[in-house]
Amino acid sequence: MSYLLGIDVGTSGTKTLLCDYEGNVLATATAEHGISSPRPGWSEQDPLEWWQATCQATRNVIDRAKVSADQVTAIGLSGQMHGSVFLDRDNTPLRPAILWNDQRTAKECEQIETLAGGRKKLINMVGNPALTGFTAPKVLWVRRHEPKVYNRTRHLLLPKDYVRFCMTGEYATEVGDASGTLLLDVKKRTWNRKLLSLLEIDPDLLPACHESHVVSGHLHAAGAEALGLKEGTAVVGGSGDQPAAAVGNGIVATGIVSATMGTSGVLYAHADEPTYDPRGRVHTMCAAVENKWCVFGCVLSAGGSFQWFRNHLGLEEQARAKERGVDPYELLTEEAALAPPGCEGLFFLPYLTGERCPHADPDARGGWIGLTARHNRPAIVRSLLEGITFGMNDILRIMLDMGITVRTVRLSGGGARSALWRQLQADVYNKSVATINSDEGSAYGVAILAGVGTGVWKNVPQACKAIIRETQKLRPQPKLARLYQRHHEQYQRLYPALKEEFARIAKLT
Repeated sequence: MSYLLGIDVGTSGTKTLLCDYEGNVLATATAEHGISSPRPGWSEQDPLEWWQATCQATRNVIDRAKVSADQVTAIGLSGQMHGSVFLDRDNTPLRPAILWNDQRTAKECEQIETLAGGRKKLINMVGNPALTGFTAPKVLWVRRHEPKVYNRTRHLLLPKDYVRFCMTGEYATEVGDASGTLLLDVKKRTWNRKLLSLLEIDPDLLPACHESHVVSGHLHAAGAEALGLKEGTAVVGGSGDQPAAAVGNGIVATGIVSATMGTSGVLYAHADEPTYDPRGRVHTMCAAVENKWCVFGCVLSAGGSFQWFRNHLGLEEQARAKERGVDPYELLTEEAALAPPGCEGLFFLPYLTGERCPHADPDARGGWIGLTARHNRPAIVRSLLEGITFGMNDILRIMLDMGITVRTVRLSGGGARSALWRQLQADVYNKSVATINSDEGSAYGVAILAGVGTGVWKNVPQACKAIIRETQKLRPQPKLARLYQRHHEQYQRLYPALKEEFARIAKLT
């Protein structure tokens, strides 16, 4: 038997997955890595921890699956998008990587849009406006604030691509992840030389850029030894976590979108042609399917808001969950089910780390609005789930206004594991929602890409059709869909009313 390995370098940990040529998952493993926040709004990680976690998780998954190194024929790589790794001439990271949810680069974003001739011209050049999470503003920030680091930089890599370098010695990326740097011509799927010139960024700092299924390297001796795999094993381009998760969810044709609740929440739609929101509220990037595109939007603190609640306000549930041997999130959603839909006018704003879509605002702040003496703990928990879902619905409504067809929303991540949250999403989106036979996301997607790149399947759509199927479908409840439409309209009025206050509050930190 031969097997495919998928590796996803996430924010909270690196996940590995092993599957066979029919898409059956043999085992998964995860190794955690920490996040540093040196200042409010900053988010950094040590790239060396990604590599250490990758080695640990890979050895663990091989051990759990009880397969030999010779049986792993190809590796696919996925990772958190937008992170910046600055390497010196000896390929040593010069500083911690600045992550996707870091908000320090507002001034650099303004500078980029000015140099490009305005937001509309920038969107025409690279498909997106300048956002604080993207890579290019981070490069300019380091150049301005840490010139010694910048002057010693010889290579700029994204998170998964640094791991690829550790495995293979190759400087490489692919079009999906590169789309999130703000330096790629998304239409032509190549680095945008004009913008690089305007920003005075040396194109030689950037790696070679491939399609997602292309074999971009092979394990060298040191990489193979560290991972416990065979030297020469093929490593495919893979993709950033969102295009990779789309493959894992079978979102490779029009009409089906995905709603993924991880630390961030992402609404993702496949597109046969590059399609742009003229206001830049959602992203247009290259899909992991050759010569196809995607449109998606990101709520920065979706599952992250629920995790924050669990960690700081759900200590009792954590203790009870440990006693009962269950997930504390299960107890929290059971509690949320006791509250009425709409929570009698209680709203939660999920802006715990600022926001990206549709409000590109690093100063946005989270909180509850509408709290009264009638509200209890179940209402607080349910309103949190509703607020996260309203944020996701903001993105879905923009996609519909762009003319994107949405017949079904496939659910994955934390929002797919709870019966309450599944039905809540159907009612808020007012669309049929579905779960699929795999909930392994990005790691599964790049294992599929590894198979395509090494000839197991002819192409990505063929692979997804062969191995991915819907397992449960829920329809919206008309009465609740109408209720949530009214509540979502009120939710949409809250951010504009508070925007200036958020900016004032941010100055107090």
